[in-house]
Amino acid sequence: MKNCKDITRLFSERMERPLSTSERIQLKLHCMMCTGCKNFGDHMLDIRQMARQFAKGSDPVKPGQKKQ
Repeated sequence: MKNCKDITRLFSERMERPLSTSERIQLKLHCMMCTGCKNFGDHMLDIRQMARQFAKGSDPVKPGQKKQ
């Protein structure tokens, strides 16, 4: 079983390349037992989604709000 350091590296690598079946299984099994790594993975996906929206030019500021 991989440790948290290995799992966070797999989350990063998942953004760059497809993971092998073995790596995906290890990731899922570890995250079923470790809420810290599961949260880390969720946050990485959220950040990636926000970055994609920003790159498309989507303005996250609603009309009437001031930009900071």
